[in-house]
Amino acid sequence: MVVFMNNDDLNFLIKSFESLGISLDDNQVNSFYKYYQMLVEKNKVMNLTAITDYQDVVIKHFVDSLSCVKLLPEFDVVSAFKCGASVIDVGTGAGFPGIPLKIVFPEIKLTLLDSLNKRVEFLKDVCTGLNLKDVTFIHARAEDGAHDKKLRESFNFCVSRAVANLSTLSEYCLPFVKTHGYFISYKSEKAEQEISDSKKALSVLGGSIAVEKKFSLPETDISRTLILIKKDKGTPKTYPRKAGTPLKKPL
Repeated sequence: MVVFMNNDDLNFLIKSFESLGISLDDNQVNSFYKYYQMLVEKNKVMNLTAITDYQDVVIKHFVDSLSCVKLLPEFDVVSAFKCGASVIDVGTGAGFPGIPLKIVFPEIKLTLLDSLNKRVEFLKDVCTGLNLKDVTFIHARAEDGAHDKKLRESFNFCVSRAVANLSTLSEYCLPFVKTHGYFISYKSEKAEQEISDSKKALSVLGGSIAVEKKFSLPETDISRTLILIKKDKGTPKTYPRKAGTPLKKPL
């Protein structure tokens, strides 16, 4: 069992999630704290995150990863996840948002995709340490993974907190999503121009924006934007283009 540094840490974690309407059980509390410990320990020898302060990790990584619940009431992502939706996290990095989503919604069938094998190996260790089941790990660039017949248009949801612009991210992510599935993009506050610029790309890729939700992270002045994109029709086989092209030449 994980031993907390003090009760303040425990209370901070619980109350931070309660701000999203999420009540953590003891196992979930322990999982988040162990995840934090593994993250900061591995970060000493490998660049996983610039954020290592406990409270900052809780808010800016853990709670932010679960902020997709704010799509309610316009879209009931909670029910979809509890029903065992298949979810791929593209460019997952240190496991955000995928692993926090799996801790809170263990029913999801999670796939974690990242281009750096060292990160993938870390994620395997985390999921073993937290006893997270039904998680698949993919070492690949999104441009290559999306052309794998086992992955292409195979998921109910794609999620991503990657920093690329929305047009580029959509080309990375929408090819993984089933028709009538969804791509959830976690963006900073300044997303209006990206949203406007992405309309052509979304049309080409078979998607459309269903919900935009702006909010602030709990107890901070950090503004965030969630963008829910619905996959209306199949993505043409030519997309995504070869590695590097979506970033250099967004649609």
